[in-house]
Amino acid sequence: MTRDLYKWAYKLGPAVPGELLLDCFVLAADVRELDMRASPYDLRAAGYEPVAIETPEGKAQYVAAQREFARRGAGLRSRLLDVCRAVLAHGRGSGLTTGGAPGPATISSADHRDARYSPSRG
Repeated sequence: MTRDLYKWAYKLGPAVPGELLLDCFVLAADVRELDMRASPYDLRAAGYEPVAIETPEGKAQYVAAQREFARRGAGLRSRLLDVCRAVLAHGRGSGLTTGGAPGPATISSADHRDARYSPSRG
């Protein structure tokens, strides 16, 4: 899902270049805006023109927008995966290892014996 790209870009924190984080946020906001415009609520007073998905024209508009989101998401996903690969490659040379069990990973190194990493929920 394209909104998950922003979630993961944010979770990766300082490893993600600001431009990539912003691009992921803009995509997530655009997807959310379309969702609101296609909802059964009249949001014209807030500046959102409706997308009438119950009509053939509205459905076509919605599908076209979703395809564009998928195209934009593919490029962002590739860039985010590059960041992940770089972080993992850097970690391999750092002496840090993670535990293989599911759940919070144990990170061990000469300096930080049995430190706990607890991923944020989201």
